[in-house]
Amino acid sequence: MSAFSSTDCAHMARALQLADRGRYSARPNPVVGCVIVNDGKVVAEGWHERAGAPHAEINALCAAGDEALGATVYLTLEPCAHHGKTPPCATALIEAGVGKVIAAMEDPFEAVAGRGLAMLEAAGIEIGVGLMASSARLLNEGFISRVTRGRPLVRLKIAASIDGAIAMSSGESQWITGPRAREDVQRLRARSGAVMTGIGTVLADDPSLNVRARELVTKDRQPLRVVLDSRLRMPLTAGMLTLPGTTLVCCTGDHDHSRLLDAGAEVCSFPATGEKVDVTAVLDELAIREVNEVLVEAGPALAGHLLEKELVDELVIYQAPHIMGSETRRMFVTPSIQALADRRRLDITDVRRLGDDTRITARMSN
Repeated sequence: MSAFSSTDCAHMARALQLADRGRYSARPNPVVGCVIVNDGKVVAEGWHERAGAPHAEINALCAAGDEALGATVYLTLEPCAHHGKTPPCATALIEAGVGKVIAAMEDPFEAVAGRGLAMLEAAGIEIGVGLMASSARLLNEGFISRVTRGRPLVRLKIAASIDGAIAMSSGESQWITGPRAREDVQRLRARSGAVMTGIGTVLADDPSLNVRARELVTKDRQPLRVVLDSRLRMPLTAGMLTLPGTTLVCCTGDHDHSRLLDAGAEVCSFPATGEKVDVTAVLDELAIREVNEVLVEAGPALAGHLLEKELVDELVIYQAPHIMGSETRRMFVTPSIQALADRRRLDITDVRRLGDDTRITARMSN
């Protein structure tokens, strides 16, 4: 199929809306939406609700019943062709007797990677690929990052005043931004497989790094809390150790882990980069743990280090409409940036108001 109609676009747009419903619950799987159309009428819809549950195609096929025969199926991602926690969706589509499948994109996961579409085509089902592909990739950018680059997508969150301050020189920082911005951060946490910070932030602020909005996550689906702590200074009294979910403390060298383990933490030793934990090695480990997206909520040292290492994929800056003055701490510590030519360029992808604050979303420019 070389061209898509306006009707095809409308149905795929709906499939993308359905896929987005799994934003907070489907991880580590990709989010997927499905619309089944027969004789010009939508006969069923489905989306992937959570890992281990039926995929979008199965939910839609069950709803369609006999009306799936000869139907056109709109999918935001190629149907799986392998046995994972559930049987292959490509097989289910073939057995249902659908006539056509239009997929927004191929699945980059190596166990699929075109095999699902090939199975459909071999069974005589007409296929089309590429409709609204960019929107589909955006929905699953973390999953795509993990399965193609071997590391999660890294999103760095900053709360700052309009003059770029994240705290007063004393460390006072609560609250720079308003309640709407803080609510939005809850959504960023809920979509992330892990939330990362540095030991400096833990010692200064004792953050929880959990999702408190019940409508976004259940207590057994909290993101992994990751603390970079080269010398293992993590206090046994840290509040996050008492919360549902897992806290992973990342150190270097050989330390006595026993007290932290007894306090409920998981401790892993990683290679060192100078005096710091090798963040690349930590991201590799998180990919092995099937983390698609990492949200970094940290101080200027870790934030700057990630920028210098070119490990930040997206910046989300919540900017409050006030001036904090000169006796403050800035967003980043970046000793390698010494001249204007060293600056890191950004592509602004979104700007919107959240109450009195402004949220700026940016990608690192190539």
